[in-house]
Amino acid sequence: MAGGSAQANSTLEERKLPMKFSWIACQPNCRGWVSAVGIITADSPREFDEFARGRQLNGATIVLDSSGGSVNDAIALGRRFRGLGVLTTVGTSVVNQVAQGGRASVLPDAYCESMCVFLLLSGKTRYVPPAAHVRVHQIWMGDRADDAKAASYTAQDLMIVERDIGRLAKYTFDMGGAGDLLALSLSVPPWEDLHELSAAELRLTNLITTDAVADVLPRQDNSKDNAIPVAEAKPKNNDRFVSNTMEGEAPQAARATKTAEAVVPTGGSAAPAPAPVQPAQ
Repeated sequence: MAGGSAQANSTLEERKLPMKFSWIACQPNCRGWVSAVGIITADSPREFDEFARGRQLNGATIVLDSSGGSVNDAIALGRRFRGLGVLTTVGTSVVNQVAQGGRASVLPDAYCESMCVFLLLSGKTRYVPPAAHVRVHQIWMGDRADDAKAASYTAQDLMIVERDIGRLAKYTFDMGGAGDLLALSLSVPPWEDLHELSAAELRLTNLITTDAVADVLPRQDNSKDNAIPVAEAKPKNNDRFVSNTMEGEAPQAARATKTAEAVVPTGGSAAPAPAPVQPAQ
């Protein structure tokens, strides 16, 4: 239990940092996956390109745990993901040291918020564990999201927000998402808590394409004794969008839309994470 709590606290801290990509090996009973943890920044697309260089990531699974970040950089990153034909899910990747070496698994009680939701949408196949938290919010100007009602805005500011909503809408439909995802996201202002999507809303928005974890983290062989390395979880029952520059576009002098920090750190400090199911030996 202490180990699980320490892992949860470590993951919460990583979620506050710029997004980091790691390859999680899961041999011999399953193939590995990419762990993507943290905030999407202007550097994230480039850093993913560097991470992907020399690796065969076509059709790989990306496990997301993020509170969101930059609108346009998330769009650029999501298009890179789709170009590789990746599969996406939400979870916390852990590697426990045992006598036989490292044992990798995925804890399903994780968070995908704000623009992370649109990264989730980039997967050709998408699975969300019942215990995961997928939450959405409205685009806003980053330097005024903390006190949005009291701030003032120019016509240029409104133009930037509307431009980025248009880019986000195009991306959503390109990825096979539904307009309901935009409607739900854009209906929640920055002074309200993020809206957590229900199981019905995950289907309504086309965020999930499968209910089978094996479709995104499959066994490496057909042996019935090889367990899929993802914890099965019981059903479950704040950050805003950031916008910088589109891939291939020059930065603009105008302020970017950005996500605001959640009042309470996402991921919380409540109950310990459920124990993962380990791959069978």
